[in-house]
Amino acid sequence: MNLSNGRIWPYSIAFLITMVFGFCVATVIVTSTADIQESDLYMEDYHQINADINDIIEAKIAFNKKYKIEFLSNSLSVENTALKFVVRDLDLNPVDGAKFEVVINGTTGNFQIDLKEPTISDGIYRFESVKLPKEGIWNILVKVKIDDLHRFYNLKADTITKEIFDKFEKIKVGKRIKKLVS
Repeated sequence: MNLSNGRIWPYSIAFLITMVFGFCVATVIVTSTADIQESDLYMEDYHQINADINDIIEAKIAFNKKYKIEFLSNSLSVENTALKFVVRDLDLNPVDGAKFEVVINGTTGNFQIDLKEPTISDGIYRFESVKLPKEGIWNILVKVKIDDLHRFYNLKADTITKEIFDKFEKIKVGKRIKKLVS
């Protein structure tokens, strides 16, 4: 069979289509075996977040118009992870009536710690120290509620480099919240 007079193109196109289909199948097989976790950025299923994202953004804006939340902890390690947050109104007066939901989970695996009620003193909310199962990067998911206002505060903590980042601020400005001491 002589392919030099233009008969090679249909074979080339068929081969390329088969190759692309093969790459698609390989991608599905490789990703189905990967350890991928669904996002729980706002402590809910991502379908629900997708439906309510405008309400979440509006709630954050309303919260930020009345209150300021700040992360205070100075150390982070596998043996001793103690979290402290301060909540103040915009006049810098401490707020003691906030309700916190705090979850620490790993970026891989199914490990999760739910922190219980903090001790409160002059607007500073201290959670009991917890022990992490291994070194690495951890998500700290916080929901703060004061009266009918609430907001989410999402941090990423690294026990190796001793840094904590606000997930969204790092994307915007590329700066860490603080370099922690051991």
